[in-house]
Amino acid sequence: MIKYPNINPNIISFNGIHLRWYGLAYALGFIAGYLYLNKKLKKLRIDGLMDDVLLYAVLGVIIGGRVGYVLIYNLPYYLKHPIEVLFIWRGGMSFHGGLVGTAVAGILLAKKYNISFYDIADEAVVIAPIGLFLGRIANFINDELWGRPSDLPWAVAFPTGGFIPRHPSQLYEAFFEGLVLFLILFFARDKLINKRGVLFWLFVLLYGFFRFFIEFTREPDPQLGFIFGLTMGQWLCLIMIAISIIELLKRWNYDKS
Repeated sequence: MIKYPNINPNIISFNGIHLRWYGLAYALGFIAGYLYLNKKLKKLRIDGLMDDVLLYAVLGVIIGGRVGYVLIYNLPYYLKHPIEVLFIWRGGMSFHGGLVGTAVAGILLAKKYNISFYDIADEAVVIAPIGLFLGRIANFINDELWGRPSDLPWAVAFPTGGFIPRHPSQLYEAFFEGLVLFLILFFARDKLINKRGVLFWLFVLLYGFFRFFIEFTREPDPQLGFIFGLTMGQWLCLIMIAISIIELLKRWNYDKS
């Protein structure tokens, strides 16, 4: 068993204002995305596009992630406490909601500039796993979203998990949904970028695949538990996998070059 490092979730605090690792993870993820896309989207030669990409991405992730969590994971609670929907600093963000939110934002942005949604999305998903990696590391630091009980040598006794040795599922996700997914998409980018939509749907497929199997080590949300033997996250990942396979089969032979 590995002792939980007990890192303070607040980097610094001043007069009741806290700079948290979780917020820093989001900020660094957006910065990495901006720097990468600023380079890759120059080929479109559209004034003002990058400023809007950053704005739309931030709104899509935050609004989509929060609304997704509220609707999918804890709607009865928020119906009784509606004002707390706005309390995002208390946690409660859904990746699946964030994905839908950014997709909607991307569609609106593409319409505004009269370009294809995939002109942006195929590039954005290459760098997106860096943000996912940072977010999962922040989950580990925050002592949240830990795994199921385990007797493996690397099990971690999380304080909020009752000091029971558990899978460090946040680190599994950081590795597979973050680093591994990034490396796959980064090295596949040049070969697949001209197949419009393939990189985007490959991201959806691989994320869904990795997350589905990692969820077998992750504690289900206490307010939902298991649904027909699987977690809510796993059911959502199965939907992702099914849709992405259909889209990849449709788009694999398309070449926009």
